[in-house]
Amino acid sequence: MFRILLILSMFTGILSCNGGGEPMIAGRSEDSPEVIYHMVQRSFFDSNGDLHGDLAGLRQKLDYLQDLGITSVLLLPLYESVYYHNYFSGDFEKIDGEFGTKEDYLSLIKEMHRRGMKLYMDMETQYVTEDHLWYRDSYKNPASPYSDYLLYNGPGNTDPETIIFNLSELKGYDDTVRKITTVNLNHPKVKEYNYRLFSYWVDPNGDGVFDDGVDGFRLDHMMDDLDNKGKWKDLFTGFWKPLITKLKQVNPKLSFVAEQADWASLGLDYLEKGGVDRVFAFRVGFEIRDLNKQKLGTMADSVFGHTPPSKGQLVFIENHDMSRFAHVAQQHPGKLRVGAALNLLVGGIPSIYYGQELGMTGWGGFMRFGMTDANDIPVREAFEWYKSDTGRGMALWYKHTGPWWDSTNLKPNDGISVEEQQADTASLLHFYKRLIALRKKTAPLAGGAYQTLHNNSDSVFSFLRYRDGKAAIVIVNLGGQPAELSVGLSGHMDLSAVQHQVFGSDRAKFDKNRMELSISAHAVNVWEGKVSEKR
Repeated sequence: MFRILLILSMFTGILSCNGGGEPMIAGRSEDSPEVIYHMVQRSFFDSNGDLHGDLAGLRQKLDYLQDLGITSVLLLPLYESVYYHNYFSGDFEKIDGEFGTKEDYLSLIKEMHRRGMKLYMDMETQYVTEDHLWYRDSYKNPASPYSDYLLYNGPGNTDPETIIFNLSELKGYDDTVRKITTVNLNHPKVKEYNYRLFSYWVDPNGDGVFDDGVDGFRLDHMMDDLDNKGKWKDLFTGFWKPLITKLKQVNPKLSFVAEQADWASLGLDYLEKGGVDRVFAFRVGFEIRDLNKQKLGTMADSVFGHTPPSKGQLVFIENHDMSRFAHVAQQHPGKLRVGAALNLLVGGIPSIYYGQELGMTGWGGFMRFGMTDANDIPVREAFEWYKSDTGRGMALWYKHTGPWWDSTNLKPNDGISVEEQQADTASLLHFYKRLIALRKKTAPLAGGAYQTLHNNSDSVFSFLRYRDGKAAIVIVNLGGQPAELSVGLSGHMDLSAVQHQVFGSDRAKFDKNRMELSISAHAVNVWEGKVSEKR
């Protein structure tokens, strides 16, 4: 949703440190070979020529996603809104007409399920615009049956409560302005409405068969005390957990992931008190983006070590609210590959943001274009299908609408497109394909425990993943120079059982409980073996 991007440098706190002694084996992450593709569907593929990406367009491109290795898709909200990102709804019960019809949705999700894929829907029911029935009917009308659905300050229903950052209205990229207010999540009727709304998407025809229903939800901007105003306290136990519990009685296989509003949080209270299954591993993601060995090791140990075994962390290096990794890495090919490897191999459930696999670039930020939701358009641009950045399906919905278009990151013949990279086996796209395939066929990488392995280099990051007696050693050179490396494995690996190298070309020598290698700049290497039961 529309928010101030947090300053990445604030995430430098250390929660735990293993020191130089024997490392502690971290708790196992959720067992899952899943790879999620997070997309702005309006920007993905346009099936009907109106420049807006849509549900039919996504269905047409499922072959591309499966060829990449994707198992699940996470969409931005589908419900009706005047805003291009579809947060701040005018009607939660209608699919945005620019995405298509209910029939388009059902056709998409049934086809995904036929292919063994999952669909996750983004939901944010904490706010509504003046277009919503609750707002229209209750504003200046205390007798409205919806008066208690919203919070008004003072008598007469003339002063609706503001939303995050005390905003009372928001200007869209197309100069549309709407008043916005906060929903009273404490009201019993609002709780019941949310249950009915979510239940509908879980089982649209109510037949108890879920081939037409979503596989889970992303809960946007989830908070225990909404916007820290003290007006909606204890929402974890009073609103979210009861809602999730009731929905899982409908379909026990549903998965809920919370976007913790505080990006500095590990999200453990969301997992323990809020009832969700997964949270976003913000702090791991930020350290991957920084390519800082020490901070990444400490944070990965903390995050994966403290996450309950039955819960999960979604690991990502890009999303729709932050500058793209290619911008942060200055499009350096080596850094892009290192980021990909850590995103996919370090632990948890990996989430790839659409276009990340191509190295799409872009940066956004609060007030770049003023007080408007256009500030993040540069990181939500049309997916680049073609070498020319023009052609059938290009979702250029923001074309010629403002300075975000005048400074677009889409450039023809720059190597950043499916057309260009599909034909080049040395491309970033193919690198992602190989990593995803490796993760799927290597059990410890698909859902094993994580543990940092100590080595003698300032730039090389090494870690162990293990499950069911099998292990994978991953060695990643974060730096641009080759390095001579010694990695300690004492107490973890039976070196006589190290079987073979499954990724990379830097050869290693094994001697007792250590491995020695000369590693190339920005290289990624993976070995398979067996893990000792010794702790």
